[in-house]
Amino acid sequence: MHTVLDLDEKEFMQATQATIKLGISFENWRNIGENYIHSFGRTGQGHWTAGFHHFWLEARKRGLASDYGDYCLELRAAQDDRFMTLPDNGINFAYHFDAALYGQFMRRFSEALGVKRIEGKIAEVRTDAQSGHITGLALASGELIEGDFFVDCTGMRSLLLGGALGVPFESWQHWLPCDGAVATQTTPARDPVPYTRAIAHPWGWQWQIPLQHRVGHGLVYCSKYLSDDDAKATLLANVQGEVLRTPKVIKFTPGQRKQVWKHNCVGIGLSTGFIEPLESTSIHLVQKGVTRLIEMFPTDGICQSDIDEYNNQTNEAIEVVRNFVVLHYKVTNRDDTEFWRYCRDMDVPEKLRHRIQLFRDTARVVIAPLELFAENSWVQVMMGQGITPKAHHPITRQMANGDLADFLNGIRKEVARTFAKLPKHQAWLQSFCPAPVPEDTSARWMPAGR
Repeated sequence: MHTVLDLDEKEFMQATQATIKLGISFENWRNIGENYIHSFGRTGQGHWTAGFHHFWLEARKRGLASDYGDYCLELRAAQDDRFMTLPDNGINFAYHFDAALYGQFMRRFSEALGVKRIEGKIAEVRTDAQSGHITGLALASGELIEGDFFVDCTGMRSLLLGGALGVPFESWQHWLPCDGAVATQTTPARDPVPYTRAIAHPWGWQWQIPLQHRVGHGLVYCSKYLSDDDAKATLLANVQGEVLRTPKVIKFTPGQRKQVWKHNCVGIGLSTGFIEPLESTSIHLVQKGVTRLIEMFPTDGICQSDIDEYNNQTNEAIEVVRNFVVLHYKVTNRDDTEFWRYCRDMDVPEKLRHRIQLFRDTARVVIAPLELFAENSWVQVMMGQGITPKAHHPITRQMANGDLADFLNGIRKEVARTFAKLPKHQAWLQSFCPAPVPEDTSARWMPAGR
């Protein structure tokens, strides 16, 4: 998106106190005391018949392979707090950033291009009695904002899509039992690491997200097993640094609106639903919603086939994201609390059940076009959560020990050579995009993935 908008990366990172995100460290998810990293990189090099992990599984069977992460530059860099941009997109990365500062940054950018912003509270959403289309927004000030087409960005309240147009909401809480989050911010206790920490607890999980000027902390929990007050106390007991603000509770229901485009209104973001911030997927879904709308924009009038196609594509995309997040809860060895026993034993969507069983039986991962998570993401999480495939592709058996060892060693050595050139993450930030501390870091809050 930034490339399309021709945004300057250094300016963006300084304006939003951004740091680099090479992946997510999942701690205590498989078993208490164990962790793995879901990196945003590519591990090894596959063949058209089978992904790299098939060759790694065969090599491990023969005693020729080291740790799976040794063949991934991004994972190795995350483990040692290293980063540097490389030519030809030689390293894959995302960002941690202050969402409120990012909103201000994009507002300035948009207004400079002529976008008109009107501040006000929506008092009434007016619709046409015959067509059902939205005709205007009446503000509390008395001003009426009329339009031909509306994008609902009113958050979880969904004032247009859910309120005025009555699109029903489908709950996914039986697959994603967490329904509350509590968050705070602290001063940094150490240099920022280039990854998010997701730490599992008896009733949910905790995030730690480092920015240049502060660290974001939060708990995502199931209210059936942890009260709001206990969540606040637990969060404060599990942070380092000076607390910058009182923890704030946000309640939510995981799920999705049955339609995201109805009549002359498209919902973007939280107005359409919410999964949870575990894999920071909401930002991606916002961007996909925007680009899909641009691709299918009803310049010559709204037609039902466009609406149906937009809804179908959106539903398929979000179901895959939902299933990937559910995977983290379902595949676990933990049985120490009622929460984890429920997650381990719950029924899951049929497509996810099939993916898990297919990988367990054959190590195969089948990816549909335009899926957010590539094969390596599914492999890292499924193996990280404890699945060891019973079999793998037979083509790997055709390689002699020497050839297989040379193949893996070549990849590992190339990763190690590149890794050795990378500076520490903090040193790179200071040389590329050092950001001044904003005047007020304590009056804003936005959870990860929101």
